[in-house]
Amino acid sequence: MNHFNGFDLQAAARLSMTDHGFDAGFPLAVKDEVTAIQQHPPTLESSSATQDMRSLPWSSIDNDTSRDLDQIEVSDEVKDGSIRVRIGIADVDACVPKGSAIDQFAAKQTTTVYTGVHNFSMLPDELSTGLTSLLENQDRLSVVYDFVVSPQGTVNSSAIYRATVRNKAQLAYPSVGAWLETGANPPAKVAASQEITRQLQTQNRVAQLLRGQRYLHGALNLQTIETNPLMQDGQPVDIEMHQRNPATDLIEDFMIAANEVVARSLKKAGFSSIRRIVKIPKRWDRIVELAAQYGTKLPDAPDPRPLHDFLCERQKTDPDHFPDLSLAVVKLLGSGEYVLERANETAEGHFGLAVQDYTHSTAPNRRYADLVTQRLVKAMVAGRKTPYSDDELAVIAQQCTRQEDAARKVEREMRKRIAAVVMRGRIGQQFSAIITGVNDHGTFVRTKAPHVEGMLVRGSKGVDVGDKIQVTLLHTDPERGYIDFARS
Repeated sequence: MNHFNGFDLQAAARLSMTDHGFDAGFPLAVKDEVTAIQQHPPTLESSSATQDMRSLPWSSIDNDTSRDLDQIEVSDEVKDGSIRVRIGIADVDACVPKGSAIDQFAAKQTTTVYTGVHNFSMLPDELSTGLTSLLENQDRLSVVYDFVVSPQGTVNSSAIYRATVRNKAQLAYPSVGAWLETGANPPAKVAASQEITRQLQTQNRVAQLLRGQRYLHGALNLQTIETNPLMQDGQPVDIEMHQRNPATDLIEDFMIAANEVVARSLKKAGFSSIRRIVKIPKRWDRIVELAAQYGTKLPDAPDPRPLHDFLCERQKTDPDHFPDLSLAVVKLLGSGEYVLERANETAEGHFGLAVQDYTHSTAPNRRYADLVTQRLVKAMVAGRKTPYSDDELAVIAQQCTRQEDAARKVEREMRKRIAAVVMRGRIGQQFSAIITGVNDHGTFVRTKAPHVEGMLVRGSKGVDVGDKIQVTLLHTDPERGYIDFARS
């Protein structure tokens, strides 16, 4: 049943998708190709071009419900105290060749859209959660990013090659993160394997080294709030906060390092590629003003290192308001975008990560830019010419940026609608809240539990951003995603 509290969230999600230029379903040509692939799946190659690495203790960490697994990891200590990290990326290109109907659909969508009540996949589920997913105990083709991290956290050497892999333990962020943080209550698959236990402990250690090195260069420490609906019988009944933990940090650190390795490798090989950039912020002057409100003087010229130091100080001083400060900084930095970097030229770097060479290459089931990059990497490894012209890459980069922006709008609309549906049965109840915004449009609040945002339509006089108040829920409008409160 799609209706909940009189509102059809599934229909709203499909309408939001089409309103923002997405297809809400797959055409017949795509379904026909999927059937053909299922009847004749790609064979596991045993040639010298593909290494057999199925015996290694690979594991994956993702969300509890994720089935579209893009990467697995394994690490080894080497003699000089360095750690060798190998990240296996699902070889999606093996099932989705350039120019196929599936590829053409993915090129239009460019991303999987997560609406909370339904995932609109870039690739058919038969592939993204099946044949091209690195599921536990399944032999899969992959592209491996292999790099060595020094005791100081620098990447000293790297290689990329194709391999056959097998995920030995499919793990989830919450349970692995809690165990890494406390040392207690390891997940069952971790407790059952000393090898996996050692693996994750080593991976956690090297991730911290990589993160420390990034912070030395000024990578920004930001903590924005993300939420998910808690579903029961297919319906949202509450709102849960995403909690960062050592497991989410581990995967983030590994993926950033891998993306840098890929970007540098393509550049060294003389390949044009798609880069992921965050430009030097045009509104740096406003970031300077924002820091000055807290008694911190930032330099007149944009510089990520002092901004990083300011953010770390604020996180320690006022953790309750740090997500709101982070969100303000994110908005002033501007959105990331995809751009063409031509061979032998240098595109703008990623200001937020404080790195020059960066791409997206680790999620080919979910992002089209990553699938295109995978094809470039496979051509580079095989010694072939690039499969894309510069003009093709430029067009793809623009489409990926455009659709990513559209996906954010869909997901934001649906978060508001889901919150309005969840709160509909709580009208008249009181909540602890914080003022998050005061402008010409009104006064906005965020409740603490559940974590939802709305407008303070009564009792807003005399309040300002950061004030903690009690509010009473007055009204919700799921169609428009409105939630109205009064000061208690």
